[in-house]
Amino acid sequence: MYRPPTPEQLMTVARRLGMTLSSEAAAMFAHYGAELEFAYHRLDALDEYLPAPSPRERSFTYPADDENRFRAWLVKSSIKRTSGGKLADKRIVVKDTVAVAGLPLTDGTNFLNHVPSFDATIVDRILAAGGEIAGNAVCEFLSFSSGSHTAATGVVENPVKPGYSTGGSSSGCAALVAAGEVDMAIGGDQAGSIRIPASHCGLYGLKPTFGRVPYTGAVSSELVIDHLGPITATVEDNALLLECIAGADPFDPRTAGTPPADDYRAALGRSIAGLSIAVVNEGFGHRASQPEVDASVRRASEQFARLGAKLQTISLPWHRDGLAIWLVFAMEGCFANLMRGNGFGGNHDGLQWSGLNDGIARWRDDPDSLPANLKLGMLMGEDAGARYRRHYYAKAMNLVHRLREAYDSVLKHHDLLLMPTVPVKARPLPQQSVPPETTIDLAFENIDNTCPFNLTHHPALTLPCGMAEGCPVGLMLVAKPFAEATLYAAAHAFEESVDWRQIGHDA
Repeated sequence: MYRPPTPEQLMTVARRLGMTLSSEAAAMFAHYGAELEFAYHRLDALDEYLPAPSPRERSFTYPADDENRFRAWLVKSSIKRTSGGKLADKRIVVKDTVAVAGLPLTDGTNFLNHVPSFDATIVDRILAAGGEIAGNAVCEFLSFSSGSHTAATGVVENPVKPGYSTGGSSSGCAALVAAGEVDMAIGGDQAGSIRIPASHCGLYGLKPTFGRVPYTGAVSSELVIDHLGPITATVEDNALLLECIAGADPFDPRTAGTPPADDYRAALGRSIAGLSIAVVNEGFGHRASQPEVDASVRRASEQFARLGAKLQTISLPWHRDGLAIWLVFAMEGCFANLMRGNGFGGNHDGLQWSGLNDGIARWRDDPDSLPANLKLGMLMGEDAGARYRRHYYAKAMNLVHRLREAYDSVLKHHDLLLMPTVPVKARPLPQQSVPPETTIDLAFENIDNTCPFNLTHHPALTLPCGMAEGCPVGLMLVAKPFAEATLYAAAHAFEESVDWRQIGHDA
């Protein structure tokens, strides 16, 4: 129940804002504040506007260790609505950031543990298409790592290379698909969190065009870079799942003007003869790039030429600036939206729900327990925002337009961009006690090629293209906005023409 502030409380608030209030002024403001009390009391009395709640109780289980080999399950369930539809007989797991009514949602933390009363838009669409929600998959702590060791439930192990990282932050999603325990998964992607774990696990992962898939009912890291998309073992399954979840949503203004979902599977089997693919030179040879990864992607790219595509190596200097722009943007933007704004921030006309807000806000009860990578982002975001008054955040936002123009200028003459998804192959999982430096390094080492496209909103698909020391290597294709069909046509042609496990195989 809301209570208006006292004069003493307002004087404390004033000091935080850099103001000086006399006791008389504080009493005057407190008087007017008391007159606003009716508005808060009225909100307490009104029911919150949320999507329709689940019509029935839903059960779930926390799997025992022997049912959770890779520690990828948060909870298991079996939720169905209909026996027919495009997704009939498909078992789908969703990232632990996506609302499934009646199932716990933690976003990888030990403090959130919110139980939504409604289904995210994509969950509703999956159920309407006959799919089964098989449960929630573990993700990294507040989805802020590209490794797979920061979740409160522990490390997520790579089924393809046991003892190695799955990649993050949609770590459990990729592990469960790679292990064959589910058919499909819904991941979330703010810097590569669909594509990175899909790459490390030899899967297909799509970050759709911004707005193509509604984000309603998922935890937001930052409103401008949030994406949801499919992780699957085949191109066909990826296209199928996108068909079922794409399309505008009245609860999500980011989907306004989004074209209707296509029949993406119609692109499969299409000849790619004459398709123009730009191999982006700046996508190779990054600060941490491993030669065997770059070599596998270059060898795999030659297969597209054998299929009739026209390959041209090009220089795109702005691509290297994408990481710097994303880092400045994310440090201040994610801190303001996710941490200070409890996942909702401000100036957003989409769905918000107070229960999740209250859950995320509990990080303030024990901030010292947060992972080192998250602390780094918070400290840097607070410092830069305060000392430079968000100058660099504003400049980064404006530079996104320059970055987008640079990609679009190439995509005027080419159908696709090509580069490694992740500069490095999967790392061995860290030991029980992880130094903070390791947590920070592993959080950010994978995002060089993926994060720029979260800013520019181009669709990007990772496909498995080789092996290096027993670890899958991913190749990323990027297309014009809403040209997901072109991505699928190229990826399917590659998938059907070659055994990717034999490219760069070291056996």
